Amino acid sequence: MKGLSLLTQIAACQLPEPQTEVLGIPGRRFRFDYAWPERRIALEVDGATWTNGRHTRGSGVAKDCEKVCEAAIAGWTVVRVTTQQVENGQAIGWLERLLKP
Repeated sequence: MKGLSLLTQIAACQLPEPQTEVLGIPGRRFRFDYAWPERRIALEVDGATWTNGRHTRGSGVAKDCEKVCEAAIAGWTVVRVTTQQVENGQAIGWLERLLKP
């Protein structure tokens, strides 16, 4: 699956199509990158992890922790992956295990 976008990988594996930019936590402005709301499953892709991006700086890490904790309290399963894990196929492997019956 190397080089394919995540949505293309999801379609190729015949997984349910996710919604994007989902507001899944009542009263919060957090958005999930990809979500399957009927199953309360979300996928967050942390980009720029090797280039001092938002997900590697203190305030960004703190906000990501808050988002995942609030999601768990609201009954969501949140899978966090890096861009590299999407590109090398590791992320789709986890999604297959999580989403297939």
